[in-house]
Amino acid sequence: MRLDKYLKVSRLVKRRTVANELCDAGHVDVNGKTARASYDVKIGDVISIQTGANLTKAEVVSVQEYATKENASSMYRLM
Repeated sequence: MRLDKYLKVSRLVKRRTVANELCDAGHVDVNGKTARASYDVKIGDVISIQTGANLTKAEVVSVQEYATKENASSMYRLM
């Protein structure tokens, strides 16, 4: 699954276009390297999202095409 879609489905970012813009601006790292929106997310990847002064780090636990509000948080583990 593409990184921008994963961020949206897991609800780490509200909209896919915002996730895409964050990736283009270089604010999203995967495993310590700046990642593009087209990066293929795999289980075990560590995603870091820098928005302003906030840094969010999450480890990918599962990759699903669709997720409800209740089980979206089970797709990642905050670090």
